[in-house]
Amino acid sequence: MSVEMANLVTGLRSFYRSGATKPLNWRRHQLQQLLSMTQTHQQDIVQALKLDLGKAEQESWLAEIGFLEDDINHSLKHLQKWTKPRKLSTPMVAQPGSSWLQPEPLGVVLIIGAWNYPFQLLLAPLVAAITAGNCAVVKPSELAVHTSALIASLLPRYLDRQAYAVVEGGVQETTDVLTQQFDHILYTGGETVGKIIMKAAAEHLTPVTLELGGKSPCIVASDCDLDVTAARIVWSKWMNAGQTCVAPDYVLVEHAFADKLIQAIQNKITAFYGHNPADSDDYGRIINPRHLARLQSYLQDQDVIFGGQVDEQQRYMAPTLVRNPAIDSPLMREEIFGPILPIVSLDNIAQASDFINQRAKPLALYLYSRSESLQQQILTSTSAGSVCINDGMMFMANPDLPFGGVGNSGMGRYHGRWGFDTFSHLKAVMKRSTWFDVNWRYPPFSAGKMKLLKMIK
Repeated sequence: MSVEMANLVTGLRSFYRSGATKPLNWRRHQLQQLLSMTQTHQQDIVQALKLDLGKAEQESWLAEIGFLEDDINHSLKHLQKWTKPRKLSTPMVAQPGSSWLQPEPLGVVLIIGAWNYPFQLLLAPLVAAITAGNCAVVKPSELAVHTSALIASLLPRYLDRQAYAVVEGGVQETTDVLTQQFDHILYTGGETVGKIIMKAAAEHLTPVTLELGGKSPCIVASDCDLDVTAARIVWSKWMNAGQTCVAPDYVLVEHAFADKLIQAIQNKITAFYGHNPADSDDYGRIINPRHLARLQSYLQDQDVIFGGQVDEQQRYMAPTLVRNPAIDSPLMREEIFGPILPIVSLDNIAQASDFINQRAKPLALYLYSRSESLQQQILTSTSAGSVCINDGMMFMANPDLPFGGVGNSGMGRYHGRWGFDTFSHLKAVMKRSTWFDVNWRYPPFSAGKMKLLKMIK
């Protein structure tokens, strides 16, 4: 298999070196083809996501299909602008002359997708790679079986096979592809595999972008709009049955306000998914039995105050609230990545910053409060990949905002121009004129030349 993989990457590299991927018209055509694929096969994509994760059609469109379409259209709109040289100032000492950054593609890149949003998290980075003029190998998650198979079937029918390839499979295939030399690797997933990716990349000194998730806190102050806050927490937590890297992982709230917030969240869960979410067409399923068992283990010896029901045959876990879990329990140490929301009570909301800072830096942080001073205090005293004030996950809807982690939650960023830059080398260029050449920098040196040099600098 490794010989076959080596031949695959060699073929892509040969095509890249031909220069075929650099013309903007070629890149536009590939992006338009990817858009056509997404629009033409929307129902096939919806069905695959339904089989893999139980996703509702509207949720699939919002977070996967529509998201990708917007990303493609945004890239098509800005392609010419992004690829232009970026002018910079030139110091007096280098005049007459000009300086600029010239974007150029990296070459052949590897994109490894995640199973929770198996369509969007694989193909949105590919949009950036195409826009920047690269060839790419894309590796769908083997856990999302139906979506992986659909992408492997469709992509070669729409994109240039000499430039883009799909590699399906599990651990062995991923191991094989990681032995090859790439010009950049983008991986979305967990911290454990992220370390494996980074170690493999180090063998070839390959730069990486790692989107790794983490425990994203949600701070709720008593001055929030309770009804809106509850609705937005429930939407952002239980979309995709909680299997979202930027979903709120736990809530921090003052003791005195906790009961009101819990009741409001319970009311919204019922309003969104009914009294029995297992019967709701809008509520998803856990990806596989292993992950369901992991989630069930988190509930052992916990104060489950809402939900907790499980149907192993249906891969179902109800929206679940846990009150004040032990801080050293697996529920509070590990990323939940499922439909369990711990509610942690504090004496004072001002303690939230210290609570968050005692843990690894999260991928996202949420704050619900009308207080400008509290908003600024949280922004300046905590670190997170992204912050959203008075909503959940909506920063993902802005293509001008970069997406990426910090610390253990990841490195590098993409979306919009940030993705273009990730898959580009911004080549530093200076151009000098020869019509005017002062001899101050040439030997033999003298006091006069030194004086002139200091004046120019």
